[in-house]
Amino acid sequence: MIDTKRNMVEASDATGYRNRWVQLIIGIVCMALVANLQYGWTLFVEPMENKHHWGIAAIQLAFSIFILTETWLVPIEGWLGDHFGPRPVVAGGGICAGLGWILNSYVDSLPLLYVAAVISGVGAGCVYGTCVGNALKWFPDRRGLAAGLTAAGFGAGAAVTVIPIANMISHAGYEKTFFTFGILQGVAIFILAMFLIRPRILARAASAATIVTRIDYNPRQMLKTPVFWTMYVIYVLVAAGGVMATAQLGPIAHDFGISSTPIHLFGATLPLLTMALSIDNIANGLTRPLCGFISDKIGRENTMCIVFIGEGLALLGLMKFGHDPYLFMTFAALIFMFWGEIFSIFPATCGDTFGPKFANANAGTLYTAKGTASLLVPLASVLSAGGNWNRVFVFAAIITIGAGLSARLILAPMRRRFIAASVVDDKLV
Repeated sequence: MIDTKRNMVEASDATGYRNRWVQLIIGIVCMALVANLQYGWTLFVEPMENKHHWGIAAIQLAFSIFILTETWLVPIEGWLGDHFGPRPVVAGGGICAGLGWILNSYVDSLPLLYVAAVISGVGAGCVYGTCVGNALKWFPDRRGLAAGLTAAGFGAGAAVTVIPIANMISHAGYEKTFFTFGILQGVAIFILAMFLIRPRILARAASAATIVTRIDYNPRQMLKTPVFWTMYVIYVLVAAGGVMATAQLGPIAHDFGISSTPIHLFGATLPLLTMALSIDNIANGLTRPLCGFISDKIGRENTMCIVFIGEGLALLGLMKFGHDPYLFMTFAALIFMFWGEIFSIFPATCGDTFGPKFANANAGTLYTAKGTASLLVPLASVLSAGGNWNRVFVFAAIITIGAGLSARLILAPMRRRFIAASVVDDKLV
């Protein structure tokens, strides 16, 4: 029997960068540095369209390629992290993240834009999957909070740089912006990766509200379980609305005729889109540790049900009231807040259900659901033809609310039975 409390104390008492809280902070900063690859993308869409006239749908295909590459390769990158540790994987991710944006600064054709999206996606996936998996291993007693804080770096990281990026695009062009931030982000991630390590001992712990397996399932075993695929489908459903909002917020604000409306808030005056993106990324980041912490206390599926239904209502609110600039910002922030927590709750649920030993690869496999959801981004462009976004909002709201109900009514009892069976199997062994 592993002495969980003793092992966690040892990890907390370690000095320097070997302390588990320091490891968590390093992972958070790495995530923040790679966040612009996704959350800053919408700022570049219209400038690229104005210069090259490729069409919004064609440019947004690069975003889908990025998301697919970022997510669908994470199982492989997670496997590498499980076997070789986080340092080489995150360092390689930093190189690819920087190279992808540098290449974006030179693109003069759609094929080259798509190649850059693949390289950027590899970089983001290496950093994301490895840092989240490492957090799950270091914090078995606070899995939701640790995954949430790490994912918060990815959600809120872009909030710090979205204004400088928008200003540089306006004054120096999007090409120089891609090049400058590509170098800065890539170099910083590479240096920080040198300080990442994995814990020596994998411990298990759970709060009164969470139940955990006693068996470590590798990805192949996990893929054979119905409970994994139920989680996967729910993940896809709720991620779809959030991914569409992330990619299409700029075009939505443009079609509503308010993207450049001056907004006076917190003593600053900025165009609506720039202000909204800053607030949205903060909301998207804050919800991850908050909901992760809440899920540690009240249970994973209970938290899912509440926030997923909230996202569906926020989508309908943006549809109904979004033509008002301040209400647009309010409901956009709520959408980002209610969908951002999937990146803390689902990894924590995966770790609870399938064990810590293969946490990188298993959580990475589940994370591919985000890539599957991104396939709906071009569909949103088709549904919104002529500037009519109502069909998109209604579709996204229905599937998101359905995901919330499914989490509570289907996933919760299924996962409870699965973990109870794993306890019996462990005793028999």
